[in-house]
Amino acid sequence: MAPQISPSILSADFARLAEEAKAVEGADWLHVDVMDNHFVPNLTLGVPVVESLARATDTPLDCHLMIEAPDRWAPQYVEAGAGSVTFHVEAATAPVRLAREIRAKGARASMALRPATPIEPYEDLLPELDMLLIMTVEPGFGGQAFLDIMLPKIRRTRELISKHGLELWLQVDGGVSASTIEQCADAGADVFVAGSAVYGASDSAEAVRALRKQAEAATSRASWLHDH
Repeated sequence: MAPQISPSILSADFARLAEEAKAVEGADWLHVDVMDNHFVPNLTLGVPVVESLARATDTPLDCHLMIEAPDRWAPQYVEAGAGSVTFHVEAATAPVRLAREIRAKGARASMALRPATPIEPYEDLLPELDMLLIMTVEPGFGGQAFLDIMLPKIRRTRELISKHGLELWLQVDGGVSASTIEQCADAGADVFVAGSAVYGASDSAEAVRALRKQAEAATSRASWLHDH
């Protein structure tokens, strides 16, 4: 699969969200960080803003729920217009049931892991998912530095996906920029969330194109693609 870029509106100007969404219409997804000030120490936006964004842009919404009780709330984000909904396995009570419910409502089901959460205990869940998100910073705030100690975990996850022959997207989120995206692609990621690297640039659309080009070049050379 070709690499995909998902700009994070957490780094956008919240007073101009519709314009900021249009500024990156060449992107594959628009990444929407939902934080509840409980699961993570920050409060962002919720269902009404997602509904408004879904009307304001043709770019599909990739909603990342950093919230408690995602089993209760995640289905509402599908109804609000999200094309992909990510829940944190650390917060979910019944991750398989939740993934199935998200899919049944018509969105892609994705599961996120915090940096300290290993992938191995969840190997059997992978067929239930459309995407897996490896956090490359501690969730809760934008603009953090990339944790390169996550690269081996990305590699191990890619190996598990290949082992089971799954069409599972592998997303990375946190500190993804021109200086880190190639490492992520080389390790096995194929969906890249970029916040300040896109919205902090003078031309957001050009930043998306440049990141995509870097990811494509690194993927074409990556051993994980050629070994399987």
